[in-house]
Amino acid sequence: MSDSVGYGLEGLLRDLAPQALGALLRRYGQAQFDACEDAVQEALLAAATQWPAEGVPENPRGWLVTVAGRRLVDAVRSEAARRRREDALAVATPQAALLSAAADAPSVSDRDDSLELLFLCCHPELSAPSRIALTLRAVGGLGTGQIAAAFLVPEATMAQRISRAKQTVRTAGLPAVTPSERLAEVRQVLYLIFNEGYTASGGEDLTAPALSGEAIRLTRLLLRLVPDDAETAGLLALMLLTDARRPARTGAGGELVPLAEQDRSLWLEPLILEGTSLLSDTLPLGRVGPYQLQAAIAAVHDEAPESGSTDWPQILVLYDLLARFGENPFVTLNRSVALAMVEGPAAGLAALAPLAADKRMSRHHRLMATRAHLLELLGDPTAAATYRDAARHATSAPERRHLTARARRLENP
Repeated sequence: MSDSVGYGLEGLLRDLAPQALGALLRRYGQAQFDACEDAVQEALLAAATQWPAEGVPENPRGWLVTVAGRRLVDAVRSEAARRRREDALAVATPQAALLSAAADAPSVSDRDDSLELLFLCCHPELSAPSRIALTLRAVGGLGTGQIAAAFLVPEATMAQRISRAKQTVRTAGLPAVTPSERLAEVRQVLYLIFNEGYTASGGEDLTAPALSGEAIRLTRLLLRLVPDDAETAGLLALMLLTDARRPARTGAGGELVPLAEQDRSLWLEPLILEGTSLLSDTLPLGRVGPYQLQAAIAAVHDEAPESGSTDWPQILVLYDLLARFGENPFVTLNRSVALAMVEGPAAGLAALAPLAADKRMSRHHRLMATRAHLLELLGDPTAAATYRDAARHATSAPERRHLTARARRLENP
């Protein structure tokens, strides 16, 4: 047994969960999706209880797969589970063979099934939003509330979407497809997982490093699978260039530090160099997509030695190009800040106006916070109240505290 849990038990289990689920699905078939996920959840609970007291096993992934396999077989052996799953088990593998396989406790290979699980969750019979939601749940380990926040929809709506997606994966056959047919969905999933890790949608911590780290790891694996795909390279570059700032994003007490106020000496230079190198290799190919453009914007920020030397005109041009790929409220939001830095805060506020009619954004705290910031730059006395309004709508405690502090600073200069 290991005498430590490395970067934390929660992070370790988050990383191992999709690997364990992928291994069970490979062994028992996708018709067991719900049953396998339930078994993995039970194994994770067992690990969370036993490992702090007994130590982490030398092969934690193998431990989880073995325990989850036994939980699955225990459920199959019960009369109630047999009534629920008999037909599905008959399709995927004979029940006797399933019981025998678990009883023999086959050795667990070191193969990481996370990417295979990614492609399974991007099932061709699922809608694009359902593919992403299911992957965030099964591979990213996000809760339903976190996924709903990423999609800007109610939690109940997301719960129904995930349930329907599981039903589809469980009952539908999976035709043979090439990875390129699902690359767009997989990239978007990884992008959302990274974003949730970089700025958590809720809770007491601003970031969830294990989640962003998993997104980067899976994107590296994806790029190895499709090394000539410029957008996958762009996505990895974006993640690296963004994650490079993580050490400077929070203060000693965990408080949020805005980009303009960060100590740039804390930024991780190796990640910046790797990200800019990826961009240098892909941009000349001429197949520029939205992830490459976002990475280019991140690179402009990272290359500025101080906030005042940021090349905002170049960033504005890049946002204009990004907007050509389709309407996106967050692109509009971020572009308004760039426009404000180039043409003044009044121009930025005017660019924000259309978002007030967007139901996804009209009461979103980031729209309110951006408006408050631009009002503050204008010297408008309503900025403090707008910051407080944004704080009331923020679901992340560090963001809420930051916005409240900005309001107090204006109220008590």
